[in-house]
Amino acid sequence: MKIKSITAIIAAAVFALALASCGGQQTEQQRPEGFKIKRGTNLSHWLSQSEERGEKRRQHIQEDDFARLDSLGFDHVRIPIDEEQFWDEQGNKLPEAWSLLKNALNLARKYNIRAIVDLHIIRAHYFNASNEGGHNTLFTDEKAQQGLIDLWGQLQDSLIGYSTDWVAYEFMNEPTAEQHEQWNALVAKVHKAIRQREPNRTLVIGSNLWQGVGTFKFLKVPENDKNLILSFHYYNPMILTHYGAWWTDIKGYTSKVNYPGIPISQEEYAAAPDSVKPFIEPYTKQEWNRQTIYNEMKDAIDVAAKYGLQLFCGEWGVYCPVDRDLAYKWTKDMLSVFDEFNVAWTTWCYDADFGFWDQEKHCFKDKTLAEMLGGKK
Repeated sequence: MKIKSITAIIAAAVFALALASCGGQQTEQQRPEGFKIKRGTNLSHWLSQSEERGEKRRQHIQEDDFARLDSLGFDHVRIPIDEEQFWDEQGNKLPEAWSLLKNALNLARKYNIRAIVDLHIIRAHYFNASNEGGHNTLFTDEKAQQGLIDLWGQLQDSLIGYSTDWVAYEFMNEPTAEQHEQWNALVAKVHKAIRQREPNRTLVIGSNLWQGVGTFKFLKVPENDKNLILSFHYYNPMILTHYGAWWTDIKGYTSKVNYPGIPISQEEYAAAPDSVKPFIEPYTKQEWNRQTIYNEMKDAIDVAAKYGLQLFCGEWGVYCPVDRDLAYKWTKDMLSVFDEFNVAWTTWCYDADFGFWDQEKHCFKDKTLAEMLGGKK
């Protein structure tokens, strides 16, 4: 009986090798370590939210970028990708973007940096559509929902060979469903479709309404699945993190901001233009400090603890023109909360308008911030 068992095991192994060599069906590759992350950054405005194409896009993220992140101490990256960069309007693949993504994943592996592939913007859903006169069809159109599932089917075809302890999927960024149940229903659909082929792949799932912490308690987490990471985004108080940002309602405020403490004094508020007062008035009342940040994140921390899942802040950061002293104070408080409650994170971002690296000049915009975030090896 024992000899027969050994023979059967050997035969099964030989068959498996033969199947692989003959081009058998590709399956996910799993390693026992799991997808473990702590500190990372977003490689934004490259394969997402960018008009770069051709040589400029090919040169944007290179091997030296991964070497730099590794030397600073980052252990993972989030790579936002957009449908329009990977498929044309007829659904045909655009080869260059696929090649760039695969090259980035291979370089990440070379430098022991894990990667989250984040489907950031699709034609049926853009997180900022309501602010730019657009309209999302994703949550009311079954065809659009099937389209999202089909996009992930093609991404799986390409990515399934990457081991599950090195590459994770975030199947959509910052949902903006009018009703929380619309998002929960879509989560269930996409989760089921991906799990049919990849039961062990780590999936990142965020809360409704821009992945805000305030909606985390409404998220329905797929049951009996330990290969999930629960995600939120955090930029509060916006008057600090987005000070001077041209696309925001607070862009007209140009006076002093305080942190920690009440961000805008009554004197500064009184002197502000009337046009901006409705948007900055909330910042004249509430005190902001480490405790405030923790209080806002508590729902997300509690939900992750309830399910025994990794919590992840997929976006947070400070706009580059913001006073550096304020930026450092806020960043230190954020890192303190993350460390205490085991929250993994990726900053927004590496080299764009919230970043610490300047790709054009090939130098640090803010080396102090980079070392603070990376923990510098």
